[in-house]
Amino acid sequence: MKFWMCWPRWGVTSVTYFKLSLRNARRQARDYLVYFITIVLAAALLYAFNGLVFSQEIRTLARGMEFLPLMIVMASMVVVGVFGWLVAYATAFMLTRRSRELGTYLLIGLENRQVARLFFQENLAVGSCALVLGILLGSLLYQAFRAVVLALFGLPYPFALGLSLPALGLTVAYFALIYLCALCKSRGQIRKMEIHELIYFERMNEDAVIKVSKSRRWIFAASILLGILGTLLLLSGYIPLGLIGAGCIILFLFGFFLSFASGVPAFFERRPARKYKGQNLLIFRTLCAKLATIGVLMAVISMVFTATLISEGTGLVFQGLFTGRAAEVACFDLYIGIEDEQQTHEPYLHYIEENIPVKRSLLYPVYLSKNADIQHYLEGSVSYYPYAYDCDPVLRCSDYGALRAIAGYPPVKLQPGQYLFHCMSYLEEPLKNYRQPISLGDIPLTLGGVYTEHLSQSGGITNGRGYILVVPDEAATGLDIHHRAYAAETLYPVSGEQYDALQDINESESRINQRKYDSISTKANEQAQTAAQTVLIVLPLFYLALALTMTAATILSIQQLSESQSYQRQFQLLQKLGMDRREMAGALRTQLAIYYAMPALPPVLIGVPFLLNLCRLPEPGIMIGASSPIAIIAAALGIFFLIYAVYICMAYVSLTRNVLPRA
Repeated sequence: MKFWMCWPRWGVTSVTYFKLSLRNARRQARDYLVYFITIVLAAALLYAFNGLVFSQEIRTLARGMEFLPLMIVMASMVVVGVFGWLVAYATAFMLTRRSRELGTYLLIGLENRQVARLFFQENLAVGSCALVLGILLGSLLYQAFRAVVLALFGLPYPFALGLSLPALGLTVAYFALIYLCALCKSRGQIRKMEIHELIYFERMNEDAVIKVSKSRRWIFAASILLGILGTLLLLSGYIPLGLIGAGCIILFLFGFFLSFASGVPAFFERRPARKYKGQNLLIFRTLCAKLATIGVLMAVISMVFTATLISEGTGLVFQGLFTGRAAEVACFDLYIGIEDEQQTHEPYLHYIEENIPVKRSLLYPVYLSKNADIQHYLEGSVSYYPYAYDCDPVLRCSDYGALRAIAGYPPVKLQPGQYLFHCMSYLEEPLKNYRQPISLGDIPLTLGGVYTEHLSQSGGITNGRGYILVVPDEAATGLDIHHRAYAAETLYPVSGEQYDALQDINESESRINQRKYDSISTKANEQAQTAAQTVLIVLPLFYLALALTMTAATILSIQQLSESQSYQRQFQLLQKLGMDRREMAGALRTQLAIYYAMPALPPVLIGVPFLLNLCRLPEPGIMIGASSPIAIIAAALGIFFLIYAVYICMAYVSLTRNVLPRA
C-alpha cells in the first residue's frame, strides 16, 4: 500500500481509481469464492426460470400451463428477496471487515464520497462479472429444465441453445434491484462516517447479544428443555400440539444460540476432565467466541434451513400425490363410469365409434353384495374409508378377465368355488389374512388369491373403493348393480380435444337429465395433468428450496472464512507449542463439523414430524413405494445435506489451504 502515499491529497486519477477498484474486486472474489460462486449460481437459476416464463413451447404443452409464468414469477419474487438478503448481508459484512482499510483511505487524503464510490464500484464489478457468468451457465441450465419438462410430457427433446432476450432483461432487472439496494445502503453509510468510526467499526460489531452472566446459563438450560418439549409435541401428530411444539422449537433456537457461549463453558467447568481432553478446549473456545456475536444469525439460518427442508419435502409429497393418483386412475386408455341406473353409455359410445379408434373395449356392471362384512373388517384393520359403497363391491370373473386384458395385465384363472380380491397395495396384507368364506347366490366361496395391479379403484365412480370381490359369473346373478362402466384400449392416445368432447357430452347429459356428473378419465389426460401439476407446483418449491439452501450455507461459510487470518495466527502459535499438522487438521475438521451441524439439526427435529403428518393427509393407498413417508423424508434429507455438504467441503478446502501451516 506504499504507493497510496504518492496520491495527491485532493484525489486520485481515474486510471489509478479504476485499477484499485478492479484489484479489490478480484481480491474479494478470491477471498470469498463461495460467495462469488453462489452469486453466479443465483444468476443462472434466475435466468433459467425466467426462460421457462417466456417459453411459449412450454406453456402450450397442457391445460393449466398458462399459469406457469404466474407461479414462477411468484416464486422468483421470494427467491429475489432471499438472494437480496444474501447480497445485503455479504455487503454489510465486507464493509465491517474492511472498515480499517476504508478508514485508511480517508487518512491518506481520499474523501468520503470517493471511498464510497470505490466500495460501490468494486462490489458492482463482482456482481456484474457474476451476472455475465451466471447468464452463460443459466442458458445451459435452462436447456436442462426444458429437457426435464418435455420428458415429463413424454415428448422428445430437441437441443436448441440460444439467448432469450426477455429472460435476459428480467434477470438483469432482478440483479440491478438486488445489488443497487444493498450497495446504496453501504454507500450512504460510508459517506456519513468519520475516520475514527470507520477504523473502529469492526470492533463495534463484536458485542454479544446477551452478556456472559449466570442468567445466560439459565437461558441455555431452559432452551434445551424447550427443544426436547417441542420435539415431543411435534411427534404427537396432533395439529394444535404441533403448533405449540413449533413455537417451543423457535424459542429453543434463539435461546440456544444466544446462550451457547455461556452454557458450554459452564458445562465444562463442572467437568474439567472433559475440558482438557483432546482438542476440546481449542474447539469449543473458538466456537464460543464465534457464536457469542452471531447467535441471532445462527437461529435465523436454522429457521431458513427448516423452511428449506419443508419446501423440499412438500414438493416430494405433491409429486407422490400426483403420481399415485394418476397411476391408479389412468390404468385404462379410456374409462367412463355412470352411476345413474336409468342412463346408458349411448351418447359416449356413439362419439367413440365415430372419433376414437378402439382396439378392445368392455361395457360392464359393478355389483353390490348383500352385506358389508369385508368393509367392516378393513375399517377395523387399517385406515379405510368406504365412501359411496354401503356393501362390498363385486365384479364378475369374465368382466375381470377382460379388464385385465384391456389394461395389459397377464390373465388370472379363478378356480371353481373360489373368489379373488383385487385391491390397492395398501390393503393387500389385511385381505390376505381374511379367511372367512363368503356366500353369494347360495354359492359358498373361499379365497383364491389377492391381486394389486392398478384397476381404477380410487376416486369417482370406479371399480370398488380400494378393493373389489371377483366372483364366478353365476354367483353375481341377482345382485344389485351399483353402477355401469366402460373401459377401452385405444389404438392411439385419446387427445385433449377428444377428452374435452367427452366432457361436453357429460355436462350436457347431466344438465338435461338432472343427474350427477359421470366419471371420465383417460391415460393421456392424467399423464399430462400430472406433468403440468409437477411443473406448476413441485418445480417452484424446489427452486425456492435451492435458493434458501444456497443463501444460508453461503452466509455460514462467509462467517467461517472471515476468520482465516485469526485461525492462521492461532495455528502458527500452536505449531510453535508443539502441535503437529495432523492434530491441527483434526481440530479444524471437528470445529467445522460442529459449526455446520448446529444450525442443521433443529430443522430435522421440526421438518421430519411435519413431513410425516403431511404424508398422512392424502387418501390411503396413494403414498406408497417411492412416495412412501420414509422414502420422501429420506429423499428430502438427502437432497438438503448433499447441497449443504458441497458448501462445507468448499469452506474446508479453503480454510485448510489458507490457515494450516505447510507440511
